[in-house]
Amino acid sequence: MSGSAAGTSTADADVVCLGESMVTFLPSQPGRLADVPTFGRGIGGAESNVACALAAAGHRTRWVSRVGADGFGDHLVAAVAGYGVDTSAVRRDPDRPTGIYFRTATDRATDTHEVAYYRAGSAASAMSPHNVPYEDLLTGRILHLSGITAALSADCLALLQDLTAPRDGRPLVSFDVNHRPGLWRNGAAGPDVLLDLARRCDLVFVGEDEAEEAWGVGGTAAIREALPEPAVLVVKRGSEGATVFSRGAEGTDTATTVPALHVDVVAPVGAGDAFAAGFLSATLRELPVRHRIRHGHLMAAAVLTVPGDLTGPPARAYADRLADLDDDAWGRLRLGPGWTGDDPEVRTP
Repeated sequence: MSGSAAGTSTADADVVCLGESMVTFLPSQPGRLADVPTFGRGIGGAESNVACALAAAGHRTRWVSRVGADGFGDHLVAAVAGYGVDTSAVRRDPDRPTGIYFRTATDRATDTHEVAYYRAGSAASAMSPHNVPYEDLLTGRILHLSGITAALSADCLALLQDLTAPRDGRPLVSFDVNHRPGLWRNGAAGPDVLLDLARRCDLVFVGEDEAEEAWGVGGTAAIREALPEPAVLVVKRGSEGATVFSRGAEGTDTATTVPALHVDVVAPVGAGDAFAAGFLSATLRELPVRHRIRHGHLMAAAVLTVPGDLTGPPARAYADRLADLDDDAWGRLRLGPGWTGDDPEVRTP
């Protein structure tokens, strides 16, 4: 194993994110992969997306991973560091490549969407409890993980099982279920593994649709019954908004629901990661649960109104002002491309 990638080291961090990031090739025009003539280069990875969004929002973040000792690895580390993320804990693997993937411009929610992954045997899939720097993982206020990592290899699963086990001084462990059936070689095992990991964490993000697909559980109350252990459970409900179950000091559970915003969607990619970043940002600031959900919606709206997975978030003061709106004003918001800028497009009827 070679040394760390270049990056500015910090003694601690607000949020540490562990997971694979890949170089993404984005099509120059709509159409099948077979017909697209050229692609532009970007980056993609659920956990690094969260780290980048949080760093852009002013938080100290660290991304921990492994990349190949190749040009794609160079690009990934430089791109993530460019958002202000500490990349000093990223290791370079001289024997395994950096993962890459190609996708079409079509909405992921349709049958015509295509993604071609080249990540089997990648450097990140070799992450294990024996080659990842725990001193960098456990020194933040929050450790953010994802079910995607668990699906990459048996070693990656062992790493997540170890990190979610009870230990003295464990940071708050945040877990995004991110059920991706195509990544699990044994499709039947994936849902059970993800449920077990989620039950061991403090803060869990899960989509209502993926809970139905993975566990056959429908409805927010039933999802909470399936996941009673996390102190905070965030159930994302698509266009319906999000419901958060939070356990108080006396053990009582409170459910808080905030409707989604009306957004002129440019592309749906990256919205879930952005929502998690917005929610974690507000959690770090100890804002009320309703405001945490609203900041999640606002961060997601920033990504939904651009073509790629990442974009600059709204200025904190501006986001706070929107999160403070009364329910009627919140429901009348209309957010379109450019709304996060100095002269944002925010329309109310």
